[in-house]
Amino acid sequence: MERAFHLPGIFVLFCSFVLLFLVSVSLPFIDPLDYVRVYIYNGIVTTTANGTAISEIRFGLWANCRYEIVSGHRVCSSAADGYTTTLYTNGGASEVTVGSSWTRGLVAHPIATGVSLLALLLSFFTHPTITFLTYVLAFLAFLIALVAFFADVALYAYVQRQIRLLPDVSAGTRVEAAFIMTIVAVVLLFLAGFSIWLGRRRARMAGATSYKMPSNRVRAPRRVWNWRRPWRGRTRARA
Repeated sequence: MERAFHLPGIFVLFCSFVLLFLVSVSLPFIDPLDYVRVYIYNGIVTTTANGTAISEIRFGLWANCRYEIVSGHRVCSSAADGYTTTLYTNGGASEVTVGSSWTRGLVAHPIATGVSLLALLLSFFTHPTITFLTYVLAFLAFLIALVAFFADVALYAYVQRQIRLLPDVSAGTRVEAAFIMTIVAVVLLFLAGFSIWLGRRRARMAGATSYKMPSNRVRAPRRVWNWRRPWRGRTRARA
């Protein structure tokens, strides 16, 4: 019975690991997997004071990538743990900055990926102690991925706020594939940990020994008939 819960838990854990691995690679290595994307509808926005106007900018885990209007080329910043993005308008007269403190929290994604991988490897063993470690690591990966999701939300809210501060610019900010995949991974990690825990609990319940409860009822003594002397009956307590 426990395998009916343990095996689906392994599959769900594998799916969550794949999602976290992909979002951990992110930009600039996988172009569509960014967390927040800004589209410039009207106005001239550049990443340097007198740079080339861009049509959009994408925020990934390791870098940002902007797309130039004239050439259509993609230009990415240097890959780093925590990067800073500055946007200019009006020839550099106005600017906003998304500091590294808002992107450094995204490193929680690869940490959650590593913990979920360790839980996935342990999930193939059926020893009770290893099974216990499996769902503990699965729930730990869930908590770290939840922290990563909060970092995504904070980045989105701050970028949206900063873009609105640019004068004479019409732009839109929205969440992208890596953001959504992180949400799905968080849910899957919780389900995987719960399924493996439930399978282990069923296994322990199935192996438990049941004992009969002692009875407090007092039996009445029965009367034994004396065939030789029927007038002398005697009583004997039941064993």
